[in-house]
Amino acid sequence: MSAYRALIMGRHDRPIKMIQMDCVDDESAITCAERLVDGRDVELWQMDRPVARFDVRSGKMCRK
Repeated sequence: MSAYRALIMGRHDRPIKMIQMDCVDDESAITCAERLVDGRDVELWQMDRPVARFDVRSGKMCRK
């Protein structure tokens, strides 16, 4: 299992909350982070590596 973190983004793209997740791979981490999208953008990271960003306005997920 790898340690991932999801950052819930606030105004001006500043993180307002961080959620730690242990997931097998990027795909399972993306699935878990996608559930956190609720009116705010979410960034998914594994250590210092950006994995994905979920944009609320466009409704799209962008892999990094």
